[in-house]
Amino acid sequence: MVEFILILLLIFMLLGSVIAVHERSLLSSIVALGAVGFALTIIFFLLRAPDVAITQLIVEVVVLVVLIRATGVRQDITESQGGREELFSVFSVMVFIFVFSLFSVIIFYGLPKFGHPIMEVSSKYIEYGLDKTGAANMVSSILLDFRAYDTLGEAAVLFTAIVGALAILRAKGRKKVNERDDEDS
Repeated sequence: MVEFILILLLIFMLLGSVIAVHERSLLSSIVALGAVGFALTIIFFLLRAPDVAITQLIVEVVVLVVLIRATGVRQDITESQGGREELFSVFSVMVFIFVFSLFSVIIFYGLPKFGHPIMEVSSKYIEYGLDKTGAANMVSSILLDFRAYDTLGEAAVLFTAIVGALAILRAKGRKKVNERDDEDS
């Protein structure tokens, strides 16, 4: 059942990607791209990677806010006139969809069947956690000792996303149009 849901989500993501590329309205393209990102979050949850899913969700929300803010600021973007560029973009999308689908099928069939243990490493974490780390709290020993680089990477992604959002969403300037600097007077 979960495999069927994953395939449906994959098809949804492919359709969302095609809509995002071919939609004339920039805001509609951003919404379609956001739907693809949220579907990816659900896939991460179904594949039992909640830490990656939460990171994906937070980054997706921040990126959507930034992109929607950027499109609201600039409304004068011209649309494509068609022709050779349009044909190239359709061809590029089709090649991307084919390659993405091929790799997705290969990866999905390479995954262990649902219900079978996927990670043998987790039993090693539990077995050797106290001896190797000395931490009585098993979650802390896994996050801060065994998977420290992964945790550091997730924190760096979140920090970068927040700094990027603050840089985009901040006020343009603190002075009003008619005000001058003290140095100019």
